Amino acid sequence: MRYVYPVTIERDDDGRYLATAPDVPEAITDGESEEAALCEMSDALAAALAGYSIEGRDSPTPSRPAPGQSLVPVAPLVAAKLALRAAMRDEGISNVALAQRLGISEGAVRRLVNPDHASRLDGVVLALAAMGHRLIVEAQRAA
Repeated sequence: MRYVYPVTIERDDDGRYLATAPDVPEAITDGESEEAALCEMSDALAAALAGYSIEGRDSPTPSRPAPGQSLVPVAPLVAAKLALRAAMRDEGISNVALAQRLGISEGAVRRLVNPDHASRLDGVVLALAAMGHRLIVEAQRAA
């Protein structure tokens, strides 16, 4: 899944720009400019989706952007961790089972799937590979 969500920007009565993500209603932020609000939205999406993951809920599938919406990606490391947790859930693999496959401690796996922990991306990539999954990264020119 691509962790890139459509975002709507509206100007509020105070002149600030309010950013909302229809697919992730918990992700709401604002900024002094549209650009600032969109930049903040990446963090808001990461926090909201981390909450989904911790609760055992699936991340919502991003919808197609409507006219006037912008696409905002979740930070790469957070997106990778969300993908790892989703793959583990889909494959029925526990932290202990993944730790055994990787030859690491269960605590290390807990850190790999924790969106708030500053893991190395290559560790998450190895964990995905141990389950037969891969992480695909793409770069796009900012609009």
